[in-house]
Amino acid sequence: MLSRITSVLVLGMAILSLPSLTWAELSVQDENGVFIISEVPKRIVVLELSFANALATVGVSPVGIADDNDENILLPEVKSQLKPWVSLGMRSQPSLENISALQPDLIIADFERHASVYENLSLIAPTLLLKSRGETYQENLETATKIGIVVSKSTEMQKRIHDHKVIMADYRQTFEKIKDVGTVQFAVVNSRGMWLHGPSSYAGGVLNALGLESPIPNKTSTAYLPTSLELLLSVNPNWLLVGAYGDHTILDDWYENTSLVQMLHSMQNDRIIDVSPELWSLNRGMLAAEGIAKNLQEIVSH
Repeated sequence: MLSRITSVLVLGMAILSLPSLTWAELSVQDENGVFIISEVPKRIVVLELSFANALATVGVSPVGIADDNDENILLPEVKSQLKPWVSLGMRSQPSLENISALQPDLIIADFERHASVYENLSLIAPTLLLKSRGETYQENLETATKIGIVVSKSTEMQKRIHDHKVIMADYRQTFEKIKDVGTVQFAVVNSRGMWLHGPSSYAGGVLNALGLESPIPNKTSTAYLPTSLELLLSVNPNWLLVGAYGDHTILDDWYENTSLVQMLHSMQNDRIIDVSPELWSLNRGMLAAEGIAKNLQEIVSH
């Protein structure tokens, strides 16, 4: 036991004595433990869009992004802040070969998607394992804080987060002045089904930050709720905001069931609204949240 304690103390003293390492600025707790990087990274690759969003807010451009082979999947507000990057393929299965070819000095990976290849990624470069897919709005801000520390932009990130909270508070005041908004629900839909983004989802957290009521009565830790027409009727939001993937979705099939669909409050009041799934779901981050708030203000003000 004594030798173990001595080893830990020696290791701690060795870390603290590194001349290029400032503990308070370049170490964070990630999903794999304490992450330490010995110098400010210059060649960063990110394997989720939310990480690109965070970097963009402090003027840092990654050299590679897992963008599902489509640069337009990123929000224009994010793209405008970034220099050209190399596509790393699908977020679900990024190309290790392409990552390695970029010779990165930092990889930022998603815990849910990439924990299984963490060891392989770590052989290429120091890998920061953070939450992204399924994260809450608050967790996203915490992740942004950690990214700011690791890229030595902590002061800039804290200022941006402060400014973001002011912006969102202003939008909240605007919504409070709009009478009878009612409940608001975002869902993604494709040909196979519909998934409600619940209060613990990113979009649900943004709506809560804006002071808007969820129609889901019992808060659940499940971010994405698979939904039938009958379940949608039991929730029955005043506003149904739909991010569609594909030209034909299950919602089109439900429209054929006229009697049930007509029971939806959102249908009765012409409040089933198409929105961008890229904005409302894929691009989580401060720029996305502010875009959601702006989009929603435009929707409910009409």
